[in-house]
Amino acid sequence: MRIAFIGSGNMARALGIVWAERGHQVFFGSRDPAKARACAALGPAGIESGSNDRAAAFGEVVVHTVRGVMPSAALASTAALAGKVLVCINNRAIPKDFAFETMMGPSLAEALAADVPTARVVKAFNTMAQEVFEHPRATLLGYDVSSFLCGDDAAAKETVSELSRDAGLTPVDCGPLRAARMLEATGDFIRYMMFGMKRGYFATISVRDIPAATGSRLGGRKAYGA
Repeated sequence: MRIAFIGSGNMARALGIVWAERGHQVFFGSRDPAKARACAALGPAGIESGSNDRAAAFGEVVVHTVRGVMPSAALASTAALAGKVLVCINNRAIPKDFAFETMMGPSLAEALAADVPTARVVKAFNTMAQEVFEHPRATLLGYDVSSFLCGDDAAAKETVSELSRDAGLTPVDCGPLRAARMLEATGDFIRYMMFGMKRGYFATISVRDIPAATGSRLGGRKAYGA
């Protein structure tokens, strides 16, 4: 699969190298060509680098990693993104003392979809730090680290689920793109645990189902308000 990054920050570098190691074709894009080249140099041979516009043209899957700059501002044209899977991995900036305001308006992913309505936007990879991917894939699979994702296009979500598995994560489909508001709030929470509660970069979230209980010794579930 051809995977390109608009922006070559920490998470882009980590995911790009991991996916290149799994045999995908990877392109790092940046406003600073030297930064993109430096990312490419850390991975296996064959990773390409260049401008964000070249990245947009290269990828079947394009990962948008630039916080606060939409593709319409980062690219000469968004036409190259039409019909492509466009992944939003961003979270809000962390405010002082982690005093996040309640997220009532559109998420960053919804804003991305509004900016590039011809793309198939999926929210994913916003609930773990890039350091997690220093572990081998087999190690991550053993810890069952959840990769939460949401979007309005089922095929696009399956593509991102496949990439999640390639990176050693367990994909968890969280429904339509509007669920990105909850996923981004979860990103706020996990960063609070990492930094505010000093759990460190390797704090992750795993959603696991347990077997259904037999019987109802606690009285069973009542109707709301009963």
